Amino acid sequence: MSEKTTHRSTKSSPKGRKILWGAIAVIIAWFAISGVAGPLFGKLSSVQQNDNAGFLPSSAESTKASELATKFTSQDTSILPALVIFTGPADADGVAAVGEFGIAVASAPVPGTDETVGDYLAEGAQLIPIPSQDGLAVLMSIPLDNDALATPLENEKPALPEVVKAIRAQASEVPGFESHVTGIGGILADLFDSFGSIDTDLLRTTLIVVALILIVVYRSPVLWIIPLFCSVIALSLAGGVVYLLAKEGILDLDGQSQGILSVLVIGAATDYALLLIARYREELHHYESRIDAMVVAWKGVVEPIVASGLTVISGLLVLGLSDLKSVRSLGPVAAIGVLAAQLIMLSLLPAILVLLGRWVFWPKRPIHDDVDEKLSGLWSKVAGLVGRKPRPTWIVTGLFLVIAMSFATQLKTDGLAQTDAFTGNPDSVIGLEKLSEHFPAGSGDPTIVIGPEADKDALIAAMTDSQGVVEVKQTTTPFIPGGPEPTPVVVDGLVQIEVTLDKPADSVEAQGYIPAIREAAKGASETALVGGTTAVNFDIQETNKRDRNLILPVALLVIGVILAALLRSIFAPVLLILTTVISFGATLGISHLVFTHLFGFAGADGGFVLFTFVFLVALGIDYNIFLMTRVREEAKKLGTRPGILKGLTVTGGVITSAGVVLAATFAVLGTLPLVFLAELGFAVAFGVLLDTIIVRSLLVPALSYDIGAKIWWPSKLGKSEGPLQTDAKLEVEKV
Repeated sequence: MSEKTTHRSTKSSPKGRKILWGAIAVIIAWFAISGVAGPLFGKLSSVQQNDNAGFLPSSAESTKASELATKFTSQDTSILPALVIFTGPADADGVAAVGEFGIAVASAPVPGTDETVGDYLAEGAQLIPIPSQDGLAVLMSIPLDNDALATPLENEKPALPEVVKAIRAQASEVPGFESHVTGIGGILADLFDSFGSIDTDLLRTTLIVVALILIVVYRSPVLWIIPLFCSVIALSLAGGVVYLLAKEGILDLDGQSQGILSVLVIGAATDYALLLIARYREELHHYESRIDAMVVAWKGVVEPIVASGLTVISGLLVLGLSDLKSVRSLGPVAAIGVLAAQLIMLSLLPAILVLLGRWVFWPKRPIHDDVDEKLSGLWSKVAGLVGRKPRPTWIVTGLFLVIAMSFATQLKTDGLAQTDAFTGNPDSVIGLEKLSEHFPAGSGDPTIVIGPEADKDALIAAMTDSQGVVEVKQTTTPFIPGGPEPTPVVVDGLVQIEVTLDKPADSVEAQGYIPAIREAAKGASETALVGGTTAVNFDIQETNKRDRNLILPVALLVIGVILAALLRSIFAPVLLILTTVISFGATLGISHLVFTHLFGFAGADGGFVLFTFVFLVALGIDYNIFLMTRVREEAKKLGTRPGILKGLTVTGGVITSAGVVLAATFAVLGTLPLVFLAELGFAVAFGVLLDTIIVRSLLVPALSYDIGAKIWWPSKLGKSEGPLQTDAKLEVEKV
């Protein structure tokens, strides 16, 4: 396919000089803003919140139980328990040695500060060694003050990982024992450590990967630097805004949101840059003035980029309907990132390109020759295939996607135990395994049942008879050697029952006991509440299911409305959404096969499907917008079917390159030692490639070509196969 166009050359004019001065002003302004935003982005980790319980809605039963549970402690603040498991002889000497550790750990220095572990202990904490029945281990629970831990250290690092490091260092000095720090305190500390590399290692890896791809795409020693530089400016802008909002408590930020923000901004910004630069290069062949070429290119891409960003932002903001704070907060965090990417790539990038001129494309510098090199090559051949055999093309690709989608029903999405949440084997995971070998699996982190004192005996009896329960006891005052005997605690006429399970408190199996435990508790006392780590995790999974059932259809509806307004059609948006949903289902099916048979993961987090859906549907529609807006533009000039082939030919390379960049950025999430982010990274990366290579390149064009002008129904363009612009002087040769 080839095309010849004729444009009168224009030379530099007063208007052109104004645009150049405007470009300089834009560059200076963004440099000044990034100088303020950049340092704030570096502080993002200091405003993270990674406590699952804190993200549940106040209406959740486990949340209500947690609020009451604080009344049964010796202080007003909440407690974060860190369990230290010592494996070794639990004889008198061993227990005494662990007891000495309990005394010494309070004075252990916290790395990088002048503080000690004692500054973070809950008020009145008693560190009592508990020997195992098999005589081979000693357990000590260290109650940490959650409020004290919430304040970052002087170096802006989170306090919990450093406090746990101090505990681990002190525990390692106990002679004759191997020690591990686990429990919710140890696990969260390891999570913070994992997320701590987000603003350094993850970002560095992402930038390197994108740089390599851009070098291959542009085959230029200079050009790749410009979009990459602009994407970093966009990330610093987004990060600075998110930091200020999180610091003021306007939105919540956790580690996974920060990681997703980084890869999403770099990926989306680079995608927009690829689209703008490709159109700019195309217009440089038709215009002698680079300013005129940029004006035409900018006008050509501003609608699809704005519509694309609006689609992604709208899809993300629908997450605001979630009952989980962590999910609800990701929407505005990611939306801020996409908006920043749009602003930078529609202002700073064109300003830099116009200022620098054509030489940045060296050695393949575009000249004013009215030749469009895109109309030949690989994508011309792909368009030819679609034009010659549209029906076989969409039938074969559609059948492949449906077969892949059939495996999606086997994907396990009922959550992950903490021992399965890491791709590696951190100290807290090893500690949980050791704990279950020598103590009841739920030791140190019991499920709690709170009810009226009058129903105490009935509650204890009901819990004792419940499946999976190995120990039931009422909360008492702390045991102090040489002190008075512990006495049952009664607060405001309420008692707290501690229920130890035979499965680890964070496990999926333990969550399975919660419905029966709650039913038994309600049978013994109508006002009883069941809480604790296991109940929190169960409530999170139930909330995830509710969110999926609500958010998925609402997101599709919102995106459909935006597409209908953009394409001035009802038929086309329905077709695009259906193909994207099928692509999403196929991605879930392939993900199940890969997670189970290649990576060996135990399952997927309860929020995996929702996050994958939002990113894949929003980003998948993105590429269809890039394609179909150009197809519509060409259909007005050439007619629908020739316009489809022309649109596919001229956008094929840039959209595929954009897909590769976005896929690579999300794949970088797999470098973090967390199963959820590794799974999300793979699913989005694979889904984006599936969408760009098969759905957008073959399925959508072939279906649209087979349907013809009716694809634009009910707009005027859908009433005729011929061009609307009959005076367009364009020659199109079919391959």
